[in-house]
Amino acid sequence: MFGEIRNEHGERLDYTFHEGEGNRIVAIGHGVTGNKDRPALVALAEGLAAAGISALRFSFSGNGESEGTFTDSTITKEVADLGKIIDALSEYKVCYVGHSMAGAVGVLRASIDERIEVLVSLAGMVHTKAFAEREFGDVTPDEGFMWDEPDCPLSQAYMDDMATIDSVAKHASKFGGPWLLVHGSEDDIVPIQDSIDVLQFANEPTELLELPGVDHVFSDDGTPIMVEKVVAWINQKL
Repeated sequence: MFGEIRNEHGERLDYTFHEGEGNRIVAIGHGVTGNKDRPALVALAEGLAAAGISALRFSFSGNGESEGTFTDSTITKEVADLGKIIDALSEYKVCYVGHSMAGAVGVLRASIDERIEVLVSLAGMVHTKAFAEREFGDVTPDEGFMWDEPDCPLSQAYMDDMATIDSVAKHASKFGGPWLLVHGSEDDIVPIQDSIDVLQFANEPTELLELPGVDHVFSDDGTPIMVEKVVAWINQKL
């Protein structure tokens, strides 16, 4: 329906479209080392379509089946990728849902792009520098790997970008639309404190939904409750 979507470097961005009704659509972005086919994101897209809301889940460049190199993947590049995705959705009212690092991408994009009318952060990363130091501080960039995954080499470009951004909290006040922060209490990758911190900078109406006992990837019972809550909220706000 949307044809090929390419980023500003000419790299094709892989996506899956779930058709709903009308002119509402939710673009769904994944976290670092992930892709559009993460189970919670697939379940969310299917839940949205079942509720009559179209969804487009996509892989950022260098991830999944999208073109590009993983070592070039940074938040800054993904913010630009998201802009090209939104370009393709010009006939729709757009909500963006970002998981983990893609939550940070969403804050930065929404702060400069009024086409994002509604925003959802799923276990959204806020303090980028602290995250990179906490998770990868003992890995040598351009030699080692993220979480020992051979397909995910850690680049100096990634570490530098995370440090430069530092935290997206200072950009939160630039988005004025409805914003839902969803975070599990048992998230050991991006602590729920990130969502608590950014909430202090966000405009009304921003809401924080804490899911007791739920981890970073909404595994087990975390996915159904997340999908139920997020779909209902988007259906009301978009």
